[in-house]
Amino acid sequence: MRIACVGGGPGGLYFAALTKRLDPTHEITVYERNAPDDTFGFGVVLSDETLGGIEHADPDVYAALAAEFARWDDIDIHYRDTVVTSGGHGFAAIGRRRLLQILRARCAELGVAVRTRTEAPPAADLAGTHDLVVAADGAHSATRAAHADAFGTTLDRRGNRFMWLGTDLVFDAFTFHVLETPHGVMQLHCYPYAPDTSTFLVEMHEEVWRAAGFADLDRGHDPEPGASDTASIARCEKLFADVLDGHRLRPNHSRWQSFTTVRNATWRHGNTVLLGDAAHTAHFSIGSGTKLAMEDALALAACLHEHETLGSALDAYEDERAPVVASTQRAAQASLEWFEDIGRQVGQEPVQFAFNLLTRSRRVTYDNLRLRDPEFVAAVDDWFAGQVGNGAGAGAAAGPAPAGRRPPMFHPFRLGETELANRVVVSAMDMYSAVDGTPQDFHLVHLGGKALGGAGLVMTEMVCVSAEGRITPGCTGLYRPEHETAWRRVTDFVHEHSEARIGVQLGHSGRKGSTRVMWEGIDQPLPEGNWPVVAPSPLPYRPGVNQVPRELDAAGLAAIRDDFTEAARAADRAGFDVLELHCAHGYLLSGFLSPVTNHRADRYGGDLRGRLRYPLEVMAAVRAVWPGHKPLTVRISATDWVEDGTTAEDAVAIARAFADAGADAIDVSTGQVTPDERPAFGRSYQVPFAERIRREAGVPVIAVGAISSYDDVNSTVLAGRADLCALARPHLYDPHWTLHAAAEQGYEGPGATWPVPFRAGSRKPPTGRTDGPRPRLALLEGRGGAGAGTRHRRWRPGG
Repeated sequence: MRIACVGGGPGGLYFAALTKRLDPTHEITVYERNAPDDTFGFGVVLSDETLGGIEHADPDVYAALAAEFARWDDIDIHYRDTVVTSGGHGFAAIGRRRLLQILRARCAELGVAVRTRTEAPPAADLAGTHDLVVAADGAHSATRAAHADAFGTTLDRRGNRFMWLGTDLVFDAFTFHVLETPHGVMQLHCYPYAPDTSTFLVEMHEEVWRAAGFADLDRGHDPEPGASDTASIARCEKLFADVLDGHRLRPNHSRWQSFTTVRNATWRHGNTVLLGDAAHTAHFSIGSGTKLAMEDALALAACLHEHETLGSALDAYEDERAPVVASTQRAAQASLEWFEDIGRQVGQEPVQFAFNLLTRSRRVTYDNLRLRDPEFVAAVDDWFAGQVGNGAGAGAAAGPAPAGRRPPMFHPFRLGETELANRVVVSAMDMYSAVDGTPQDFHLVHLGGKALGGAGLVMTEMVCVSAEGRITPGCTGLYRPEHETAWRRVTDFVHEHSEARIGVQLGHSGRKGSTRVMWEGIDQPLPEGNWPVVAPSPLPYRPGVNQVPRELDAAGLAAIRDDFTEAARAADRAGFDVLELHCAHGYLLSGFLSPVTNHRADRYGGDLRGRLRYPLEVMAAVRAVWPGHKPLTVRISATDWVEDGTTAEDAVAIARAFADAGADAIDVSTGQVTPDERPAFGRSYQVPFAERIRREAGVPVIAVGAISSYDDVNSTVLAGRADLCALARPHLYDPHWTLHAAAEQGYEGPGATWPVPFRAGSRKPPTGRTDGPRPRLALLEGRGGAGAGTRHRRWRPGG
């Protein structure tokens, strides 16, 4: 093939070298507008996975890189005059300029034409004269911009400012400095990459950047293209003099930037394909830009070699790489947002702050860290146990910590005046299996089984306060005497046979009522027998599909408030330990809170204060009849995932209002308010909303949403992101999820009590061995040796 590669960065050069090596008959030209020694940035960090791919794909390139890598294992976190170190991570870094020299040399050796100081012709022109055009021209890709509609490009410019710098201070580990200055929190990301140089990246929120005077310098000094912002660099040397300890900063095209996340719906347009930053960007805090570009290059070269047609090769390339990149971008987004919000994190103790920072992307987790550095995790575990044992922090259970170390998820938690045995909640899940609102044997088995499974708190589905307030004909209720009797049977079983507490979630469907059970068509109206629905405003959930609700008047509002009150009294008589008010997911009370669904012009609409008024009236009425010693929680949707909907800032104010009204905790969910939502799904994707509410509103929170493993629970609780974790589908998959989590972790102790009849099965059944014996010498080396500890290799130039 005749191939043109636009951009001579690491991704473009590596692709050209690999493709030429696989088939020397290809004619490949790389266009690079900069001179050979021009490069932006400083050190490049590559993961073990990427290095493994390079080693197998081109051993010559790997050997050249390996000879010059700076290698180390430790991460040092400098925070509040404390240095916390975590080891066992494994880093390899090299200067970007040296990386390009090695790749250019390899291209020359293989016969690739690399044209430096040469602007590439427009991609459209190249596409007419070449079989394939590879756009590897970076985050500001002109090729992508020229065909933005075809690629479906979206650009998300973020709020932090950062500057890439170098320094002659040679760090011996990956080092974070978190500095609380008079202007606000600033952070430094530093790591070595050569015997005499380290990367020194300065980052801060734009408000901090302005407060520190950098905006004034930016206005008064406009460097020439490619020049560095010397005035800002001089100020950085003064601000960070203690860190630099007499050393100097080294600029290289260094000026303030704002990170932009690049996403594309597709990576190909005709015979033009995107690669690396042209296709996608991921925040530098997870060190993935060059890594992703080189992995893209490897995949594209392999697909071209493996497939007979160009079209099938490009399809295979995108099919292989897009899911990997999407996962990395989700992790990078979590990391990016953590650093954007670092001002909210700095109240933590150093050891917890360090754990929080290390697990910020949700890729590095409690278990992952325990494998890398068990001593570090043990120190955080001990700190957390001390906090719980001393009753420190909101909701910590009183009494001394038990002897021995236990996973964070199995520490107790005091919810109001009620102690929960552990931090696991069986989330409310609609079962649609009631008859005229009455729970059946199914509910006894379902909820009783989850209680036997070890969770600290088991929540019912949304229990409706009236027949008209049901979502479907299969929804449970608490508006008839027979409902109360049936629920009592469930709560008695839970109390008699388990240590779990059981909670009831009370709600009213609002405009989302009178629909079919989920498996017959979620949110679809009944084929017959529909009942009228009500809402804050006459807005149907799906226009033309769902019925137009009646806007509630004063009498209707009072009647529904009374329904909630009577249901709360019945819940107490039925033996429930906890009551949760459902103000989420677009149901009635949620409908009042969201500006998307509340268009009222009276005192119950308008600004957030008005939209809160009716839910707070219901809350006050329920709190007045619900016993004071029993906890009351509120579930909210912390965002609607649409423009002009509820925001994260609104959610903090909503949570604070409910806490002031007597809520003992906020159960933080998101969305399901409007069918127009566009959620950012991903692992534990709703946890950041819970964390923010916990920090800013100072109220205990329950995190929920794609929390699927005990590792997620341990990480979330230990990092201080939430007090409790609610899991739904994992408990459907495994009713004994909590007890099995204890067995998987080798934990037997408080918070993981097996029912007496089940104790014989409390250990994981043995299985056939699936691993082979390790090589004999390997057993004597590294972590396999007796008494081996965490690897704490640090960079020693020349060592």
